Amino acid sequence: MDIATRIENSLNQAVGLAGQARCPPRLAAAMSAAVFPRGARVRPRLCYAVASACGDDEPEATAAAGAAIELLHCASLVHDDLPCFDDAAIRRGRPSVHAAFGEPLAVLVGDALIVLAFQTMARAACSPQRITRLIATVGAAVGVPHGIVAGQAWECEAEIDLSHYHRSKTGALFAAATVCGAAAAGEDNPEAWRSLGEKIGEAYQVADDIRDAASDEEEAGKPIGKDVALGRPSAVIRYGLTGAISYLHELVADGIRTMPPCANAHELKTLMEQEAKRLVPKRLAQFAA
Repeated sequence: MDIATRIENSLNQAVGLAGQARCPPRLAAAMSAAVFPRGARVRPRLCYAVASACGDDEPEATAAAGAAIELLHCASLVHDDLPCFDDAAIRRGRPSVHAAFGEPLAVLVGDALIVLAFQTMARAACSPQRITRLIATVGAAVGVPHGIVAGQAWECEAEIDLSHYHRSKTGALFAAATVCGAAAAGEDNPEAWRSLGEKIGEAYQVADDIRDAASDEEEAGKPIGKDVALGRPSAVIRYGLTGAISYLHELVADGIRTMPPCANAHELKTLMEQEAKRLVPKRLAQFAA
């Protein structure tokens, strides 16, 4: 079974809990809308790729970790789109959850997906030691002091370190993906993979800043121009457009250099380079090489 199918099967099984009897039907429908149709699934793909590099001897652990990380990512998108944050009516080219189901239900969907991520890991049929490590790693990536909640909270501060903000808001889940991939496969030192995830995650946030400044709504699948409108920190505002693109590629190259020796190093390197090119808006393709 290929990785894409494994990821979608795990997510379908997890979200299927919401479709069971006695779950409020609109909540179940809104949760499904938040997770499907699929996005790029980059975070679980990275988790699976690292697990494969480390042996992937307990696929159930890898599946649970990948699904949990993607559920948390989807939860963060639901909350990001709320009127109190980005007030975005579109996500992945479709109405965002609050636009389609209302703001109160969107808040509950985000909360439910966060809890579902941990339920998914707790139910995994694999060694307890690995699940304990996965839960601790994912929990740290979501909460405080350096998780995605803290990253979002930096937007409420008067002074922000751009790199610190990016590493928390976006890099934290990418770091969790690489560390969890290694931990799911039983690596003795999964933290050796953290730097790779942090660098790639920061690169993704820089790419998001570039799309916000230089893409269009159809290509981005969401409203653009939010960084300037909301006065948020941005790599484009800091470095300029071409400078931000250069910084993105520097981060990807740095991430590749920090990667521990592994069997499928070329596959991982290719995945990261392809994603870096994909995330740059088409009209800027000449800078993405």
